[in-house]
Amino acid sequence: MAVSYKKLFHLLVDRDMTAVQLQQQAGYSANITARLKRDTYISMESMEKICRVLDCRLDDIMDFVPDKPQGNKSED
Repeated sequence: MAVSYKKLFHLLVDRDMTAVQLQQQAGYSANITARLKRDTYISMESMEKICRVLDCRLDDIMDFVPDKPQGNKSED
């Protein structure tokens, strides 16, 4: 199962906040910001920092999305 942070970026737009501002206020590295933009897993510690700054819950900033089914591969 994959993860999506689209909700986080929509929330940032709604609050007129940039990802860099969030990074600075939450106190995490630019690497975490890059991982968020690529929808890559980040630590619960980082998620907690984000939720504290935004005063929100985990389900306000992320979703788990099912893996895409792989097509049938025929054998030759």
